[in-house]
Amino acid sequence: MDAPESKLDVIRKLLAKAERAATQAEADAYNEKAAALMARHGVDAALLSATGAAPSDVIGSRRIAMTDPYSVEKATLAGRIAYTSGCRCVRHLGISRRQIDAVTVLGFESDLERVDVLYTSLLMQATRGVVLQRPTWRNESVAAFRRTWLIGFADAVTQRLLKANERAVTEHDATSTAGPSAALVVVDRASKVTKAFDEQYGHLRTGPARRLSGSGYTAGQSAGRRADIGQTRITGSGPTIER
Repeated sequence: MDAPESKLDVIRKLLAKAERAATQAEADAYNEKAAALMARHGVDAALLSATGAAPSDVIGSRRIAMTDPYSVEKATLAGRIAYTSGCRCVRHLGISRRQIDAVTVLGFESDLERVDVLYTSLLMQATRGVVLQRPTWRNESVAAFRRTWLIGFADAVTQRLLKANERAVTEHDATSTAGPSAALVVVDRASKVTKAFDEQYGHLRTGPARRLSGSGYTAGQSAGRRADIGQTRITGSGPTIER
């Protein structure tokens, strides 16, 4: 297996090329390679940790700052990326329920690194895409359209990452003749993360799901599929659970 650090360096370079690509087709090609490599890196890091070869891969947390506009939608993107990377999230509300100050991600250190790399790149790609968006209907709010566009983008990204993860696990277990099953290791790590999350944040209660009125979801979903690569709130100004 490649060293996780060197593989992450390659992933960062691929994502950087996607961000600077002259055409969408070129960006798609770089993003697809990055997604597949990121999934394999996650499996490799998990197996190294399970066999004791990576003793520093322990459960920790990282706080990611959110900024307006669209801080809630940015938090959704961060939460979905965290979920696909085997992590859990809480949101920290701002002065209102329409503002998120930060997201805290809890998970194994190697997975937190994946979240950081992916979120940084995908946020840039989503931001670049959403500023070009305008609703078809003259009377529709541009802000409402863009909010749903960003949610569609996050949903499509989630599906692409989940499929890449499934392929990486399946391919490893189909070809490996020694060592633990990747599928079992992933399940075991998820249970450990859930236990740690419940110990720290199990006292939080979740609120009702948001209802968005904009019509940009399909366009955002399409953009998220090209990028290739949970959301409940709690009243008050404290942290909230991200699913």
